[in-house]
Amino acid sequence: MKYLCLIYDNEKEWAKFPKDVQDKYMAEYTAFSDAIRKSGQFVGANQLQPTHTATVVRSRNGKVPTTDGPFAETKEQLGGYYLVEAKDLNDAIQIASRIPSAKSGSIEVRPIVERRPA
Repeated sequence: MKYLCLIYDNEKEWAKFPKDVQDKYMAEYTAFSDAIRKSGQFVGANQLQPTHTATVVRSRNGKVPTTDGPFAETKEQLGGYYLVEAKDLNDAIQIASRIPSAKSGSIEVRPIVERRPA
């Protein structure tokens, strides 16, 4: 079964880290990504641009207004994701616990609804 591991972290705190700390953190991500690829559980992953680059779209009464960025008052922002293949939720949780941001932020694990083409 496929699970989406949504990575939430505080991007303002990240910006305060010295370059050597950021480099160490990214090395941990590289090592995790390499390990999950070798395990055969990797399906896909991407880092997202910072929240100030986001656009929110809503469709109301035939109009499509947009606003800049998310306005949720949260300490953590969605920064990226891994799509993984896991045998069950417990396996997906074990994978998510190894994502480096699990130490400083949080990882939301959600099963994917897989639909067969009609």
